[in-house]
Amino acid sequence: MRHYLDFEKPIAELEGKIEELRRMSEPEGINIADEVSRLSAVADRQLRATYAKLTPWQKTQVARHPERPKATDYIEGLITDFTPLAGDRAFADDAAVLGGIGRFNGHAVVVLGTEKGHDTDTRVKHNFGMARPEGYRKARRLIELAGRFGLPVLSFVDTSGAFPGIDAEASGQAEAIARAIEACLAAPVPLIATIIGEGGSGGAIALAAGDRVLMLEHAIYSVISPEGCASILWRDAAQAPAAAEALRLTAEDLKRLRLVDTVIPEPLGGAQRDAAATVVTVGHAVAEALEPLIGLDGATLRAKRREKFLEMGHEATI
Repeated sequence: MRHYLDFEKPIAELEGKIEELRRMSEPEGINIADEVSRLSAVADRQLRATYAKLTPWQKTQVARHPERPKATDYIEGLITDFTPLAGDRAFADDAAVLGGIGRFNGHAVVVLGTEKGHDTDTRVKHNFGMARPEGYRKARRLIELAGRFGLPVLSFVDTSGAFPGIDAEASGQAEAIARAIEACLAAPVPLIATIIGEGGSGGAIALAAGDRVLMLEHAIYSVISPEGCASILWRDAAQAPAAAEALRLTAEDLKRLRLVDTVIPEPLGGAQRDAAATVVTVGHAVAEALEPLIGLDGATLRAKRREKFLEMGHEATI
């Protein structure tokens, strides 16, 4: 059964009626096919109207939708011959960060992703996509491995942020994130990052400080969650919708502010309505972003990447 968000209730009611009609045997004098067609057209118009005017808070809800495709879906759909690599070579493996080597459109690549999980068991296994220091140290290790072997890096980011537990802080969370960002910026190979759901704070930037940053249409990318921002500014998490508006966290805002390079369109109603099509669309966008960078040497890539990040915020319209 499809999961509907609060603002999708009118659509849910229409699609529920359509399903009921499809399960009915056709009564005398009623053409169910015509009625289904009519209601389907109404539902489609309602869906288009709703998604054409989403607020930042509603986009936040869409970005967090439990049925959106996750990092594993993109890896399975886009990467062939994938071989997972585990561990930070210092303490442990962190399942919140996936990593490995595979092929993308014929190119050998290193792949990274923050994985939230698809159901209760996998969400617990992957700690809801919130990585500990071991995850960021693993990411750094694989980025440096990519540099040694001349392999482009592809990352798929979907995290509410780094794990905020005391044990993570005691293990050097801030240092691990900073070192991962440093590895991204210093990589002598192309790095293409895609924000596929939530891009939360330093936990996202650690895998997304790349040559090209792509972002799905209904994804979000922000220094803090709307709830966290509301709790700090207003001492009231219920002010999250206002915080989402102020944070400028939507793909449209971030493209205008030159913080992301490309906004990838999603199927009508969000990526969760057609995960397979979304994966294909993302694959095309990643290939388009990667191709011009393949032939560049490490010094040129680092210089252009440095220039890209130093220019952020110049002449941007808030």
